[in-house]
Amino acid sequence: MTDHPLVRLETLALIAIGGFAGANLRFFTAGLFSDVLAVLLVNVVGSFLLGFVVYEAQYVGVVDRKARLVFTTGFLSSLTTYSTFAVQTALAARPWLLVGIVVANYGLGFTGVLAGRELARKVRDWRPAPTGGETA
Repeated sequence: MTDHPLVRLETLALIAIGGFAGANLRFFTAGLFSDVLAVLLVNVVGSFLLGFVVYEAQYVGVVDRKARLVFTTGFLSSLTTYSTFAVQTALAARPWLLVGIVVANYGLGFTGVLAGRELARKVRDWRPAPTGGETA
């Protein structure tokens, strides 16, 4: 019974925990790198992870639906920050910097999704070596 209020409350709490972790990881990343690089890094890594999780669900389906929701809606949506990317773009002092920020975030973000999809395909195709029988 997934419509029960306690089940929905549990899901909301798990999303909040994921969001807390994602937001804190983004904050930590911003302390290690310049603002533009930190935003690019979290957006690209978040795109890669989102691509993997989405395609893992399509190809393999090992990750539970609720876990995917918590990870994507909670953690990754708080980790990535396209709103800050938009503000950085608007504040870019030089046209080449503006273009570089846009191309890097969208280009590398899309590349991250494709790389995540490829990893999900490899996970799908991975088969453990058969065991059995005696070896001399």
